[in-house]
Amino acid sequence: MATEYKTQKGQDFDRAAFESLVKRKNFYWQSFEPHGAVKGLFDYGHPLATLEAEFLTIWRDHFVRKERMQELKCAMITPYNVFKASGHVEKFADFMCKDPKSGEILRTDHLIKDVLEARLKSDKEARGEKLEDSSEADAKKKKKKVKAGAVVATKLDDAVREKYEFLLATLDDYTGPDMGALIKEHDIRNPVTGNEVEPPVPVNLMFATQIGATGKEPAFLRPETAQGQFLSFQHLVEYNDNKMPFASASVGYSFRNELSPRSGLLRVREFLMAEIEHYVDPESGKKHPKFKQVRDVKLPLLSRSIQSEGGSQPAHVSIGEAVDSKLVDNETLGYFLVRIALFMERIGVDAGKLRFRQHMQNEMAHYAADCWDCELLTSYGWIECVGCADRSAFDLTVHSEATGVPLHVREVLKEPLRIQEWDAQLDKKKAGPKFKKDASKVQAALDKLDQDFREKLSLTLDKEGKIEIDVPDMETPKIELDKDIVKISKETRTVSTREYVPNVIEPSFGIGRILYSLMEHAYWTREDDVARSVMSFKPTVAPIKVLLVPLQKDVRLMPLVEEIEEKLDERHLSYDTDTSGVSIGKRYSRNDELGIPCGITVDYESLEDGTFTLRDRDSTKQVRAKLDDILDAVESMVKGKETFSDVQKRLPAYEGKEEKEEEAKAA
Repeated sequence: MATEYKTQKGQDFDRAAFESLVKRKNFYWQSFEPHGAVKGLFDYGHPLATLEAEFLTIWRDHFVRKERMQELKCAMITPYNVFKASGHVEKFADFMCKDPKSGEILRTDHLIKDVLEARLKSDKEARGEKLEDSSEADAKKKKKKVKAGAVVATKLDDAVREKYEFLLATLDDYTGPDMGALIKEHDIRNPVTGNEVEPPVPVNLMFATQIGATGKEPAFLRPETAQGQFLSFQHLVEYNDNKMPFASASVGYSFRNELSPRSGLLRVREFLMAEIEHYVDPESGKKHPKFKQVRDVKLPLLSRSIQSEGGSQPAHVSIGEAVDSKLVDNETLGYFLVRIALFMERIGVDAGKLRFRQHMQNEMAHYAADCWDCELLTSYGWIECVGCADRSAFDLTVHSEATGVPLHVREVLKEPLRIQEWDAQLDKKKAGPKFKKDASKVQAALDKLDQDFREKLSLTLDKEGKIEIDVPDMETPKIELDKDIVKISKETRTVSTREYVPNVIEPSFGIGRILYSLMEHAYWTREDDVARSVMSFKPTVAPIKVLLVPLQKDVRLMPLVEEIEEKLDERHLSYDTDTSGVSIGKRYSRNDELGIPCGITVDYESLEDGTFTLRDRDSTKQVRAKLDDILDAVESMVKGKETFSDVQKRLPAYEGKEEKEEEAKAA
């Protein structure tokens, strides 16, 4: 069931008011509006585009620079064969149900979730309990006649209510057929039409396209940035002088043909991703050299076992304890979970609205050793914003097998090794005439046999004088080999190098989802006037750093305004200047909605003594000092070195009568 959602000030979150703000301030809107807009596609206005740019600057500093990663840019249009080899063609799908009467396509897990949550909400309303979403808009909706299929003010049996809550907590562990059984068992229908739906079927989410004019080269718009990084591996390891471990990083657009885009920026068809591929030697135990620096950091971990029991509250566990107990598979995975949490703190995500959820077994790819999602709580519930997975050696291996190009590390050993191993070789003089052009396929099949199987075949060959092996891509895949055409013997060789395919730890960031969550976390209203909304972005990430306001629209103040603008430009600090004729209080209030953290006021005292006030957006407190001191304070806050509380300790407080009167009028 949806978790009760509050603003950072403990107020009931009013989504209608929040959406009104982001619309009025042009944070984002649906793309192609004059042509009727398109679901799942959005344009970012200046505030959000700039917020995204600040986010990426911090992300690159926190990960790429700090962890010495190689950043690369890969092509978005990707040949069919790439995604055929990676498994995306067969498996990159969501389950959908069709309403046969209306033709509407519904994503299966969303359908189940929406219907069960609606029934639980109805049950709560029937019991006279306070509903989680107390927005005025929703309150009005409750009084209207609901659409077909909805259940209004209906009490549920305690056992049924507990069953629904358990299903919602464990829904991620259900397969398509499992969800189909749930739909039948609980009579889940299209909530808009009330119609029964058809059984779930998988639908691939990739956008198909073609390369060239002939249409003979099928391709896809990439659904992730990872595959380009894997296929660039040999360039990356060469650039890194063949040293391990190391990481690559890529920021770029990805595309998924979402079945039911909704919830604003949370489920869209075109989105920006930032992905890291950290390559490790599998024989190293996936240890991380910096793990000891973070092992005492506690994280909110929602383990698989908690979820399987229907729980949704994470346990706060030190990452050292989690790795030692194998709750988190290895040090490198654990290290990145901590780095993700520290990054979220750095950009201003509410720590009380963050958790790491471990994937259930049915969610895990067959090759994955472990996977955790960093989820952020929003008014829509818990939203997956970062996936952090141990992908083992799967990607490099499948692409190497599909192309015949080795994607591995070649390590020079300190001391050569003498190795005894079973060798299986065809007699070329006899194999050529017998198998002709397929002789190489037979030898390749022998080369792929592991040592244990070669030893067994050696015994069979000695005893029976012949063996059988499987050879793919031949008309007769079972091939019989006599002892006069194949030799299997134990050989000793000296090895001076070691070749291996690295394992990969992958943190993958959905930037749009994080930005939306961050906006909700930053939003609140003044206690004395709920009409005065505030976006409390940290100065480090705020789209605009400074609001410059002359107290009055007076030409005598303008030379000082221009001087400050020039000095802000010199320090590379973004700003807006508001010289409109409305009161200073209203000017500050409407720019608080944009999240501008610092306000510099030019008044008549500034003309007399060269001092200026610096206003803090959240507290509305002010200090007064010379311009260089004010700009030093702003620069320090923007770089994350100080908070306004720190600035207050060293610069004099200011209680300007005119400004206070203006702000009181605005309120």
